[in-house]
Amino acid sequence: MQHPSIDIHALHHPIKKTLTAVGVFFFIQGVSFGSWASRIPDLKEKLLLSEAGLGTILFMLPMGQMTMMPFSGRIVTRFGSRNVLRIALLVYALILFLIGNVSAPWQLAVCLYLFGLSGNLCNISVNTQGVNAESINGRPVFTTFHGLWSLGGFSGALIGLLMIRSSVTLPYHFLSITIFVWIHAVIFQQFLIPKKAVSSIIPKYQLKLPQGQLLLLGIITFCCMSVEGCMFDWTGIYFRDVVRIDEYFVTAGYAAFMITMTTGRFFGDRMATWFGRRNWVMVSGWMIFSGIFITVIFPHPIPAVIGCMLTGIGVSSIVPLMYSTAGKDPKIASSIAIASVAGIGYFGFLLGPPVIGYIAQGIGLKYSFLLMSLGGIAIFYLSKKVEQLR
Repeated sequence: MQHPSIDIHALHHPIKKTLTAVGVFFFIQGVSFGSWASRIPDLKEKLLLSEAGLGTILFMLPMGQMTMMPFSGRIVTRFGSRNVLRIALLVYALILFLIGNVSAPWQLAVCLYLFGLSGNLCNISVNTQGVNAESINGRPVFTTFHGLWSLGGFSGALIGLLMIRSSVTLPYHFLSITIFVWIHAVIFQQFLIPKKAVSSIIPKYQLKLPQGQLLLLGIITFCCMSVEGCMFDWTGIYFRDVVRIDEYFVTAGYAAFMITMTTGRFFGDRMATWFGRRNWVMVSGWMIFSGIFITVIFPHPIPAVIGCMLTGIGVSSIVPLMYSTAGKDPKIASSIAIASVAGIGYFGFLLGPPVIGYIAQGIGLKYSFLLMSLGGIAIFYLSKKVEQLR
């Protein structure tokens, strides 16, 4: 069954308002996540957690996301991405407030699990809105939406730093973010794309491993998110132990990666249009390989930072382009297609960092990074086989 065409005139609001609203929802979701991440050390200290204890509790967040993954696509298809998003994001922000008020480790574990559940619903529904907004807009905007999420994450982290330096306690910090998110969600939810303007097909779809082109998109996403997760978790340690940079600059590689990844997402749509989606994904895969390779072969501050910057550019566009491409598959509902690809990709985000740790234990962190660069090579070759990337 083919997607019914979307009649722009059937929408109640101009497309610019719709694009702004979708962008705002991406941004405030990023602010929420960045705010939570900025106060992890304070929660560790407040609850008297060891490193191992904190690591165990932190795992509850991805566990919640993975629990919801089999159901989120069908929920969004059944009730509509607008209805799900405007409720899920309010719940997401409310749970952030609850996290700020925990007084025992088990409470934090429960809250993080719920944070993961609601976060996954937000992720699938906002990406479905993004795919359909791109369709009615007539030109690519999807990587820009993801850039707004990253910008929101940066903003949340910066606000967290200011809160810490101003000695603002966790409950008041997270309450202010919750109110900020709720106000913007209530104001802009009316401009989201209504369900009647969005295709909703295959209502009796049963969850199963995607096949064919959708599976390839999922594998490419898996490779990219594996690299992304490893860069998040291991770059600081790599710069400390391998590059042996001054302790005040140990986060230089991570910062370089995040800055170019965020910036790259604002230019990703334009680059994909100029070069073609397939060509840009191939170039991105090669940049991932080259960036990590430079960081490994030249473990000195300047070339290592340049390598992280190149890796960030390579990572920036791939996941948004995979989601966008999957969401336009005429044989399956956008929300389910995105959930399928995201599900495979998120396994990479979960498995990549610990695998790097195990390999590093055996052969050293430097060489484990070199193996991680193979993800870029895989992306380069797999993208050639995806017919929808054009």
